[in-house]
Amino acid sequence: MTATGDAARAVREHVPALVQDKVASRLFARDAALWGEAAEAEASIRLGWTQLHETSRALLGPLAALRAELAGEGIDRVVLAGMGGSSLAPEVLAGSAGAQLVVLDSTFPDQVQRALDGDLRATVLVVSSKSGGTVETDSQRRTFEAAFTAAGLDPARHIVVVTDPGSPLQKTAQEAGYRAVFEADPSVGGRFSALTAFGLVPAALAGVDVEQLLDEAAAVAPFFAEDSDANPALVLGAAIGGTSPLRDKLVIRDAGSGLFHFGDWAEQLIAESTGKDGTGLLPVVAGPHAPELAAPAADVLPVVLTPLTDETEDAGADEEAAARTEVTVAGTLGGTMLLWEAAVAVAGRLLGINPFDQPNVESAKAAARGLLEATPAPEPPAFEDSGVEVRGPADLLAGATTVDEAVANLLGRLGEDGYLAVMAYLDREGRAADALAPVRAALAERTGRPVTFGWGPRFLHSTGQYHKGGPAVGVFLQITGAARHQVQIPGRDFDFATLVSAQAAGDAGVLAEHGRPVLRLHVTSPDALAWLAGVLSVRAS
Repeated sequence: MTATGDAARAVREHVPALVQDKVASRLFARDAALWGEAAEAEASIRLGWTQLHETSRALLGPLAALRAELAGEGIDRVVLAGMGGSSLAPEVLAGSAGAQLVVLDSTFPDQVQRALDGDLRATVLVVSSKSGGTVETDSQRRTFEAAFTAAGLDPARHIVVVTDPGSPLQKTAQEAGYRAVFEADPSVGGRFSALTAFGLVPAALAGVDVEQLLDEAAAVAPFFAEDSDANPALVLGAAIGGTSPLRDKLVIRDAGSGLFHFGDWAEQLIAESTGKDGTGLLPVVAGPHAPELAAPAADVLPVVLTPLTDETEDAGADEEAAARTEVTVAGTLGGTMLLWEAAVAVAGRLLGINPFDQPNVESAKAAARGLLEATPAPEPPAFEDSGVEVRGPADLLAGATTVDEAVANLLGRLGEDGYLAVMAYLDREGRAADALAPVRAALAERTGRPVTFGWGPRFLHSTGQYHKGGPAVGVFLQITGAARHQVQIPGRDFDFATLVSAQAAGDAGVLAEHGRPVLRLHVTSPDALAWLAGVLSVRAS
């Protein structure tokens, strides 16, 4: 990796002290005192990720045997029901290897129905959850179990579980006789769990060489544990967490790294680990021509993921000559995952926060549960424009009568250090993805400020923590819409449409309670979505 400009100055300022304090060796020795007394209890049970390149090898034999067994029965379609770390890492692992994995990390009915429409006889469902209490994953498990039964199949033969030892989900799996239960390391939090059973089980069943991933991490782990100025984990941690003034918007661009959707995985790791106590680092996953990178603002840190080549390995940045502030990272997949995990832990120390808790994640979940238990009458829109229902507080709408005026009012709340979060509770694999593709960059160009784009509800397990716990400088645009399919959830008195609606409304309510401006736009038809995308995609003149 290289660091230039302000990032290089941060490295020079902080790495010598990190070396003197033996932060690297203490981190890999699982020293829970690195983040202060208040964080010690949580950190003491969350540092198992530093040893996964060795401890996860016990999974390799059972996984190879199970994959061969499934293949012998013609079961070669893997569907993953999981949220947050349980889905983001497997998606990167499978995609980078060119393996086919259906990632179901949504409650939007159309996306659920698409997963159900596959060949169920050839399908194994991997249910991944530390506890099993995650409403999305539990609902998906119930729905697939009923679908297997309706297709004349024994659900138990088609379901594999990944969970923490002794969890309610483990008990459910044992009682139901599910095909296999893999226990994950309970001393690893979800966003650090890429090389635990949560990452490796679905990836291995999809055909990924997970032993190679462990080998890649093992090859670099000794260097990350060295108390040395050249330690890449210390350098990256200082570069992202130690600039002064803090460049707290990390705009991540992939320049042909070969690591499939790596930015989406890093987004959760960074945002959920650091976005709390009114501080944090906001990851912005951007395309190759991101407006934020044309002339980066003073609070933007460009981060470029580059291919690993012989030239990359031998190259060194001339820090003094490089005026441009930028961080570049190249590496193998397993090694790069471990690098970012260690660097985020180091950045947490520099930021003065506990990188292992997520105090605000539960709030949106609780709000959604409350709406499901006592469903209120739908909030009437303030007005409708071309099939788009507009909702928001009166002071935000401030006399607006069109979508464009309402959006302009929201963007008018953006400060010089602010950001816009676009949150789409829609089908991220369908028509909505194509329609909304230009929106992020167009809004970034229009505002001159960083813009994030998240698909609900999956971002609730990622940037959702930063939205509530990070700096109070964000403005929020929520987009919802009606689904084409109705998908019931067996054993529940609500369906997926009701669930995703409650999640969107609950999140908006919690953001409002935290004083964040939220504009809610609900599209009533595909044509309305296309029209809205056009309105939002108008570039700055």
